[in-house]
Amino acid sequence: MTAPSPHTDPRGFLRALYDAAVARALPAQTLGAFLPPPPRGRTLVLGAGKAGGAMAQALDALWPADAPLSGLVVTRYDHVPPGYRAKPGRIEVVEAAHPVPDAAGRQAAQRIAALTQGLTADDLVLCLVSGGGSALLALPADGVTLEEKQAINKALLKSGAAIDEMNCVRKHLSAIKGGRLAAMCAPARVVTLLVSDVPGDSPEVIASGPTVPDATTCADALAILARYRIEVSAPARAGLESGAFETPKPGDTRFAGHEVRMIATPQQSLEAAAALARAAGIEAHILGDEIEGESREVGKVHAALARQVARRGQPFRTPCVILSGGETTVTVASKGGRGGRATEFLLGCALALQGQPGVFVLAADTDGIDGVEDNAGAIVTPDTLARAEAQGLSARDRLDRNDAYNFFAPLGDLVVPGPTFTNVNDFRALLVL
Repeated sequence: MTAPSPHTDPRGFLRALYDAAVARALPAQTLGAFLPPPPRGRTLVLGAGKAGGAMAQALDALWPADAPLSGLVVTRYDHVPPGYRAKPGRIEVVEAAHPVPDAAGRQAAQRIAALTQGLTADDLVLCLVSGGGSALLALPADGVTLEEKQAINKALLKSGAAIDEMNCVRKHLSAIKGGRLAAMCAPARVVTLLVSDVPGDSPEVIASGPTVPDATTCADALAILARYRIEVSAPARAGLESGAFETPKPGDTRFAGHEVRMIATPQQSLEAAAALARAAGIEAHILGDEIEGESREVGKVHAALARQVARRGQPFRTPCVILSGGETTVTVASKGGRGGRATEFLLGCALALQGQPGVFVLAADTDGIDGVEDNAGAIVTPDTLARAEAQGLSARDRLDRNDAYNFFAPLGDLVVPGPTFTNVNDFRALLVL
């Protein structure tokens, strides 16, 4: 892959960096090196996540044709790769809703749980887990309804809670997450193949850790609900307060012999983008793959760094590209706005840049979807604010209304790749010429 010249086509250059980051995380490119040999018994494949369809497709192609292979994976609507949809393999892939769970996700989770029955010590369970799996694997705990899980999920998404906080609550209100799926598979050996979409690549946080022990507690979940003033039903509160909803903990013998293998991470994708930039003659600097915080505020900080580089040559010399990843959050203060983390980051960034010459910014989610919209993100250029003003668009007003999508769409600045069939979270690139 080669990138367009950053000097003559800065937009094309930034998009090429994004594409390189996504390509590095595609399961077809990474999964083969992490597969165990077939077992004496049968191999059952279970999984959930936005990359689930692509992981199933890659596994089906790589697994020996004469070795038993079957299973069920749930992914987001429209996230089954076209080739696998047209010609399904040995692993069934179904679709459900994300980020708010639906009945299809509950049915898929029930089927996945049922498939664990009758496993033996000679069997192997390959669990394909990626970001989004928490909502897609929707099996509420006893006494908790799907409707309540949906309401709590919506409240968490609007609260500004960090991903590990959201997933702590989700785990403790679930009958399948927080290590419970792996516990169901005993006595079979479980190998979990992960595509990370969380800061720190913690297996316990990715998709709410359905196959790994959980160190968080019911008390932690209650504290998070209190922190963000989220109400729960009497049965849910009773389950948390009594400890009846407690998850399997580290040291539980049901996890003996299990393995976790990370097949793609945000850092690897940032490094792939950096390598492409350097090949084009542009020095690349990775700030980190664990950047969290309120999207608009993170945008301001990135803008301040870019302005310092552009105006003073500190801490990096121009030309350069500054890369970062992680998972920011949006506290939704206004109803009716459209947009996600990436475009909200960009609005905050554009306002702070104030048209700084020579600075171009792309922010996009590597799964191809920013929040629940049809775009992955957008691009900011030195004339973004001027072009918006000419169309009567106020960046400040749109930011106040959490309506970043309707700011960038009329400008023609949205990045719309469609589903990418992987997910290593936020990607941000600031080109300073």
